[in-house]
Amino acid sequence: MRRSCIVLFLFVLGLLGASRQDARAQSLTVADKKIRIALFAPLYLDSAFDKNEVYRYGPKQFPKFIVPGLEFYEGALLALDSLQKEGASIELIVFDNKSATTPLAAQLSSPACEHLDLMITYCSAAELKIFAAAGKERKIPVININLPNDGGVSQNSYLVLLNATLATQCQSIYNFIRTRFSKQQIVVFQKKGALELRIRSTIEETAKKRGGTPPAIKFVELTDSFTVQQLTPWLDTTKASICWIGSVDENFGKRVSQQLVWLAKQRYKLSIMGMPTWDGIKEFTKPEYRGADLFFCTPFYTPRTDSLSLSIESFFANQLYARPSDMVLRGYEATWRFSKLLLRYQKGISLHLGSREFRLFRDTDIQPVISSAQPGVIQYYENKKLFYLKWQDGFLKPAN
Repeated sequence: MRRSCIVLFLFVLGLLGASRQDARAQSLTVADKKIRIALFAPLYLDSAFDKNEVYRYGPKQFPKFIVPGLEFYEGALLALDSLQKEGASIELIVFDNKSATTPLAAQLSSPACEHLDLMITYCSAAELKIFAAAGKERKIPVININLPNDGGVSQNSYLVLLNATLATQCQSIYNFIRTRFSKQQIVVFQKKGALELRIRSTIEETAKKRGGTPPAIKFVELTDSFTVQQLTPWLDTTKASICWIGSVDENFGKRVSQQLVWLAKQRYKLSIMGMPTWDGIKEFTKPEYRGADLFFCTPFYTPRTDSLSLSIESFFANQLYARPSDMVLRGYEATWRFSKLLLRYQKGISLHLGSREFRLFRDTDIQPVISSAQPGVIQYYENKKLFYLKWQDGFLKPAN
């Protein structure tokens, strides 16, 4: 993996150039200029090189925090190559939004960022607010590929979140549980925290709105030093329970899951539900997590059996000696899909941000989020589609 990261990093540097000038921007043009897209990725080039353009790390060292942004960028380049083969006219301007020398505001006001038609971002919540404001002012879409929250943005019909927000996640999980485990008691295990309070509030609100006769929901707050004895009073050996770990803290989720799996082996009847942050937990393949089904959902699932996914995997295997992560597919998907929408609808793209055209890898369900205080006012657009998966005896499977 280390070798592949270094190969990928050198490949990126070859495209961007080692010089840290002009807000880290580099134009990559397909055919004649027609539409202009800015891609903001956390490349951390200033962290990797000193002021003399010397690589800060050894020849066999590569910092992990740089990898996701590089793979997102590589996915965008592969999409650009596909668009080129179709004869599309696109100029892609790439920025390092983690530049230590050029602030984000300076990048957005630079000449390279003039006359844009679209922005694609992989950023923090604080940065999202800046991007969203710039998109609204310029009347161009801003596509975010990573955040599960709106960053405090409101009344902005140009912002599209490809990740589902925490509220959408909780609503979807509750409805999934009510459908899949309709007669089981629901036990929500949580730690103390502001996000956990939001999760509980959303679950309770969703239960009220759904109506009918919901199963009883028990909320259990665990201390940091909880033991298995604090879990058993809420479970039963004769009645099945669905145990929802209502926290985005991965370490907390792993600890509770391991204890619950042990209890399942002691004849307690239970299944386990987690949050979308479980998408990256590889420890669930280990023996200590085998013995109970561990469910979670994600908006970014793909089985990688389609020809395009296989082609991308082949490129990475042959050229970069690695397997592409989900960030590669996200970069490809966002760049290709919204470029196609832009080419088709031009200035009218803002009216088609929820279009299901040009589907790649997975289904999406991009819907406008309407203000509760001002009916008819769009807060932003959000992908509401979530895929349910489960770890079963060390294997990841669709939860059909």
